[in-house]
Amino acid sequence: MKEYFSKYVTLRKHNMQVAWKKMKRSKMCYAFLAPYAILFTLFFVAPVVVSIFFSFTYYNILEPPKFLGLQNYISLILEDDIFLQGVKNTFMIAVITGPLGYIMSFLFAWLINELPRWVRSVAVVVFYAPSIAGNCYVIFSVLFRGDAYGHANALLMNMGIIDKPILWFIDPKYMLPLCMVVILWMSLGTGFLSFVAGLQGVDGSQFEAGYMDGIKNRWQELWYITLPNMRPMLMFGAVMSITQAFSVCDVTMTLCGYPSTDYAARTIVTHLFDYGYSRFEMGYACAIATILFLMMILCNKAIQSLLRRVGT
Repeated sequence: MKEYFSKYVTLRKHNMQVAWKKMKRSKMCYAFLAPYAILFTLFFVAPVVVSIFFSFTYYNILEPPKFLGLQNYISLILEDDIFLQGVKNTFMIAVITGPLGYIMSFLFAWLINELPRWVRSVAVVVFYAPSIAGNCYVIFSVLFRGDAYGHANALLMNMGIIDKPILWFIDPKYMLPLCMVVILWMSLGTGFLSFVAGLQGVDGSQFEAGYMDGIKNRWQELWYITLPNMRPMLMFGAVMSITQAFSVCDVTMTLCGYPSTDYAARTIVTHLFDYGYSRFEMGYACAIATILFLMMILCNKAIQSLLRRVGT
């Protein structure tokens, strides 16, 4: 055992010496990378580390942090029923709108890529518009207004399906499904744009070579040629889908109110917003943020492993 450990230490020292020599030879490259590395550390790595540290404390901004150990996490998982409701709602949104929006974005991009160039340009703008229009989802508050003047209620009452207006964004039965529709509509844009760029970047000669090698239809062409060439775009679209699905907050708060009826539209980020900006319990809010961060990383790793199988 001692001999094995000494060999390991010797090997590590050798590797560090080799790496140091390579760094000295490429010091100009590292000098150009230094500004980005410093900014990335300050604005991305440092906040994550600080948030993890505060998650083990009681901190309300006014008083110095008090170390609590795992108490914040124990309270979240075992005592905070509203947080568990937010986790359930967030997972429902992520499981339904994430994969569905991802697949729909790719299918729309694949179909539009086959259209003539001028039609494709118009279609890209139309599909990407919800992502750049800001708070355009407020139009759904007019469509599903909770009185007889709302378009959905007026249509259903004129057709005789209902006899009184439905409180769409107040009744817990309708809140989450409607929010999922809005989130799905808004999530199509970014992934769709990256998929269009990826499809246009595939070399046409690969299709000719593929048909010579035995590809027989468009589905095989998609699986063995198009998707493997689009792996970076597929990964980007997957990361954006995960981020948007788990960070849902503005849509539910704007349409369903804050807090929503019976917390039916509560999400993890809404709960984080409540404790961080309303109650100023920053330690508890950091624990929520840390759990959300870990959930997103695990989902990202799972999707990466699935995307590696594309084309195999």
